Amino acid sequence: MIAGTVAAIIADALIALVSRAAGASDDFEPLQPGPYVTFTVLGVIIGAVGWAVIRRWSARPRAVLSWLVPAVVVISFVPDLLMLVSDYIPHADAAGIIGLVLMHVAVAAVAVAAYHRALPLNDTPRS
Repeated sequence: MIAGTVAAIIADALIALVSRAAGASDDFEPLQPGPYVTFTVLGVIIGAVGWAVIRRWSARPRAVLSWLVPAVVVISFVPDLLMLVSDYIPHADAAGIIGLVLMHVAVAAVAVAAYHRALPLNDTPRS
């Protein structure tokens, strides 16, 4: 799980660099290492807990996670997209917001791969 978290942080760092190169403000706080490293670590941990709970209690965890993971990722876009229509985070612009959305997708992809490895799913019926 640690390797997955590190890989997700590296992916976020690359996305932040590309976002700034594409015009995102250097002053846009969510693209700074402190915030994205913190939220990546928290997201991976919370995701692992959710994965483990579903893995343990669902008779068909693969089916549940196949719709739950994408739903959670899409819901995670809401605060980012709200930045486009509000000014509650200074220096938010389209390049920065697109970068944040891509970070969510990258972290989810890396985390799910790590969860599959560390917490494999078993769809055998429970009695």
